[in-house]
Amino acid sequence: MSTARVSEGIRDACQELILDDKKIGEIMTRFLKEIQLGLKKETHAKADIKCFVTYVQDLPNGKERGKFLALDLGGTNFRVLLIHLKGDDDFEMQSKIYAIPQSIMLGSGSQLFDHIAECLANFIKEHKLQDERLPLGFTFSFPLKQLGLTKGFLIRWTKGFNCEGVVDHDVVELLEEALKRRGDVQIEICAVLNDTTGTLMSCGWKNHDCRIGVIVGTGSNACYVERVENAELYDGPDNGKSHVLINTEWGAFGDNGALDFIRTEYDREMDEFSINKGKQTVEKMISGMYMGELVRLALVRFTKAGLLFGGQGSDLLFKRYQFFTKYVSEIEGDSPGSFFNCYDVLEELGIFHATDEDCANIRYICECISSRAAHLSSAGIATLINKMNEPSVTVGVDGSVYRFHPRFHDLMMEKIRTLVHDHISFDIMLSEDGSGRGAALVAAVASRDAQ
Repeated sequence: MSTARVSEGIRDACQELILDDKKIGEIMTRFLKEIQLGLKKETHAKADIKCFVTYVQDLPNGKERGKFLALDLGGTNFRVLLIHLKGDDDFEMQSKIYAIPQSIMLGSGSQLFDHIAECLANFIKEHKLQDERLPLGFTFSFPLKQLGLTKGFLIRWTKGFNCEGVVDHDVVELLEEALKRRGDVQIEICAVLNDTTGTLMSCGWKNHDCRIGVIVGTGSNACYVERVENAELYDGPDNGKSHVLINTEWGAFGDNGALDFIRTEYDREMDEFSINKGKQTVEKMISGMYMGELVRLALVRFTKAGLLFGGQGSDLLFKRYQFFTKYVSEIEGDSPGSFFNCYDVLEELGIFHATDEDCANIRYICECISSRAAHLSSAGIATLINKMNEPSVTVGVDGSVYRFHPRFHDLMMEKIRTLVHDHISFDIMLSEDGSGRGAALVAAVASRDAQ
């Protein structure tokens, strides 16, 4: 059993990463103000948090039935799913993952959509569905301005994509054109959505109190149920429906400087070397794409200051993006007093001279950065819960950080409990395959409405 303690120098230097209640209160005030700017017509164009209207107005009621396709594009892989909904929580699902080569991620839009269409066609042939015309829900997890359920214009690429000829274009139209060029499959795209909407729909199918969908994975975002009269950009039919789902795109919170009062030198350096400098400020403080790199930047600073490893690092430690976010989860997953995982991680980085005290310090640094991410997510969620002011709200959450980090769920539950109004009860549920099954459910609900 190790008795190694965190050194005073590290503890003092990490204070700037800890968000006290006063700072969290200020973050919530600023976040709510930004949400309101995004919802209003006259301020929307200048707002960082865009609050895009999704045109999804009906949540699942559990009675949806039939076969639906889902296409889930949100990272270096995408999935095609065939989902057979049988009602009452009963469904069958088959899916296949397809890779997107780096050359396509950075190539032209037509290359990207031709590649997706080819994989879709192969999937349909494998499942012998060529003679059926199936409704498809398209999860497109990038900032999207929607003008209808099947009309969504890409605002900007994130997550390492940079395909030409897609920004400011309707992604549904681009996919339809790629399918038309092939001419060998019959697909009706019923809805385009992002992964937060899918997460909310997937959880809403099982829990009818679900009103918020959150992703804490490679990226971070949230959607929630808003009253139509508050969503000034809603341009759909006056169908008597009082609510609509809003895709906040909260990853851009802080792009106007609203979070500068909590940003550290690690945040600034990471942004400086990112491919979307000055964008997605809060996402860079929360999500899995950046968390490991934030830890690495802190480790480098403390090594150079002689506070870690006797001042001796390694080539890999000093190389950008070589400290993976999964390392953070592994290090924090060590049982108290043991550092097995930490030593394994350090060996992978070519550091063989670490001590137990180094490991205690590293774990503390990881805890500060992951707790900050969990508390920022909690501040956003609590603001939305308080804004909706419903007596009971379930929050559906998905994403690799939330799923695999050993403390993330507990940190969020604990913090949100202190931030929501006393008369509101809330719960957080893990979304089972939100971006896939949720997309099929949006298509199912759209088909149900059409009928």
